Amino acid sequence: MVKRKRAGLVKLNNLPLLQNLIRRDPPSYQEEFLLQYRHYESQRDIFMSTPSSSSTSTDASNAEKFADLVGFMSQVANCYPQYTKTFPEDLGSLLLNNHATLHPDLREKLVQSLVLLRNKDVISSPDLLKTLFPILTVTKAKALRAQIYTTIIAEMRNANAKTKNHKLNKTVQAVLFGLVETGKDDPLSTVGLWAVKITRELWKRNVWDDARAVEIMKEAALSRNHKVMVGGARFFLGVDQEKEEVLEGDSDDDGLGSYVEKLRKGAGISKTAKKKRQLEKAVSVLKRKERAKHKPHPLNFSALHLLRDPQGFIEQLYSMHLSPKNTKLSLENKLVVLQLVTRLIGLHKLELLPIYSYILKYLTPRQREVTHFLACTAQASHDLVPPDVLEPLVKKVADEFVSDGVASEVATAGLNAIREICARAPLAMTTTLLQDLTEYKGSNDKGVMMAARSLIGLYREIAPEMLKKKDRGKVAVMDIKKTGGPRLRFGEEKSGVIEGLDLLEEWKEQQRKLKNGEAGEENGEGTDEGDNEDGWEGWEVEDDEDSDNEGWTNVESDDEIVLSDTEDEKPVKRPKLAKAMKGKVKEDEEEKEEEEKEEAEKEEKETEEQKTAEEIREEEKRINKLAMTRILTPADFAKLAELRTQAALDKQLGKKRKNAETTRTTNEDAITSDIIAHTHAPAKSNKEERMAKVLAGREDREKFGSRKHKALDEKPHSSTNREKARKKNFLMTLVGAKRKQRMGLVEVRKGLVGKRSSSRERRGNRYIQTID
Repeated sequence: MVKRKRAGLVKLNNLPLLQNLIRRDPPSYQEEFLLQYRHYESQRDIFMSTPSSSSTSTDASNAEKFADLVGFMSQVANCYPQYTKTFPEDLGSLLLNNHATLHPDLREKLVQSLVLLRNKDVISSPDLLKTLFPILTVTKAKALRAQIYTTIIAEMRNANAKTKNHKLNKTVQAVLFGLVETGKDDPLSTVGLWAVKITRELWKRNVWDDARAVEIMKEAALSRNHKVMVGGARFFLGVDQEKEEVLEGDSDDDGLGSYVEKLRKGAGISKTAKKKRQLEKAVSVLKRKERAKHKPHPLNFSALHLLRDPQGFIEQLYSMHLSPKNTKLSLENKLVVLQLVTRLIGLHKLELLPIYSYILKYLTPRQREVTHFLACTAQASHDLVPPDVLEPLVKKVADEFVSDGVASEVATAGLNAIREICARAPLAMTTTLLQDLTEYKGSNDKGVMMAARSLIGLYREIAPEMLKKKDRGKVAVMDIKKTGGPRLRFGEEKSGVIEGLDLLEEWKEQQRKLKNGEAGEENGEGTDEGDNEDGWEGWEVEDDEDSDNEGWTNVESDDEIVLSDTEDEKPVKRPKLAKAMKGKVKEDEEEKEEEEKEEAEKEEKETEEQKTAEEIREEEKRINKLAMTRILTPADFAKLAELRTQAALDKQLGKKRKNAETTRTTNEDAITSDIIAHTHAPAKSNKEERMAKVLAGREDREKFGSRKHKALDEKPHSSTNREKARKKNFLMTLVGAKRKQRMGLVEVRKGLVGKRSSSRERRGNRYIQTID
């Protein structure tokens, strides 16, 4: 009786209440469910026969009622699986066949119901995706496409949340690969664009990271459709404009440790605002670098490395998009393809000789986006490219960009481009051209000067014999004297080292010294005698002063004396001859002393240079020995990361370190247009920026100006006669001015005396002297 009364109270048209009751007790409300299910079937048949998308009130109300029924059935479908076997198929067929004519709200509800059935495990992920993918590529409704796109991405992320669902991934990748292949040869087909978007988003979210996804984007980059091709090329270049993952910028000194705290304490003790600003700036720069390490790299190296045949890929890209026959691509799209081709050439050290002649025609200062073409030229350079191929490029850049008749920005870009090319292929530079370019180190422009100096610093390391003697440096000169210097050979590979390994060795050496010092202090009582004995080592007992001296004794020569026969006559000197001989002797002695000093200075310089060269060689040998003879533990790697952070912060603060490593450019590094156009000098600001800086500097300070009458202006007061006279009309003061011009000497004198006396009274002088 209680059940019947309870069922009688339930209103059949109140679907949310009935849904709640069914989920609590499904067997008790089976009849009510079946009644609603029959109602759903009748409404479904009506919509399957005559689907309508008209915006009339009756159609909108019918669509809303049917949408409510669909939502109710999807919520309770798992409670009655024996009656709802065909329910997911009905929804899928209704959406597939009539998505263009259904009401927008009803279409949205159908997609949501399918997702809900997947979440309740009524249907599987492949069944859901098989329903949504065909609609995504066909429908013209923007809202429906966006909903299906977000649904696919969310479903793939959920399926691969705990472990990789390889079966589902292969199925979806096969579908996307088919989408790209169907529209690959049709310039008007945009079917592959959705495959590009989905693959890029899943790769960015770390759902896919295998070679099959890379093959999808490789085929997309070889598509005839420009949008699909650009999307595939930008995937490899890492230019994703829809970044959604942004790291938190408010993290407090991540990875810097206690080293920053020590520096901050030191900056606080010094009490100078300049040091504090320098520290904060260095910390902010280092924090940005730390964030860049943890976030996905802007250049997707793993995707570039997973290509199965990069040589064949760049040949296909060049023949399809960059050949002279293809004139349909715009300059921007050609530049994207060129960046991808040159990036692959530099990374994998491939050879595509026609690309260099293709780039040559774009290397002019008047070319649009010329810095990007210069960056592509540097990216396509590596040590396995024949120097004869790269020499025309370097000469063209030097002739067009680096001369006295161009702007400083152009010369800076040219020198930077030449430096980046020569850092990857040093043999592309000739000795004559290098010595001509190094003369720009004396330029008045800072950007040109720094670019020329960076080129000199590069060749000091790799080929100092190509530089002038004054530009080689001490270490390079000593190496050239002893070993002839480093010799460049075509195709020679150099062994790499672990970055920061010298820092770890220095730290370990310091720890050993500290331990030895502590051990010496503990056992310091018995070490005095040993120290004293060690202190006297190398000393010998002096000989007696009376010991026989061997060798000749130098005696000063006397003046020449002529002896006479008589005793009365005194000896006669020859002053002229004696003075001449003395002068010659002194000159000879001074010349000998100067020569000895010069030789001593040369010997000291040579010894110092030899010491520095030997120290560098010993340091390199020690580092190589450490890398070859010791296995680094995880604790060593953790300390190595900490020491690198400290060294980076010291470098930002301008601190120098002995035997510091020089950063070598590798082909793994990408080159951007900002590196080429870097001028080392602040850009000229316009008037708005300068005024903004002026106004920002005026905050939290007093207003500049005279302090006269400042105390009087703060209080309410009447104006003085002088202030009133300034505000009077000129015609009113004209008579008084003329009268002052006619004043005699006596009147002027009286006026001056009155002013003096009044000023003394104001100063508080008690004794006033007046002139009668």
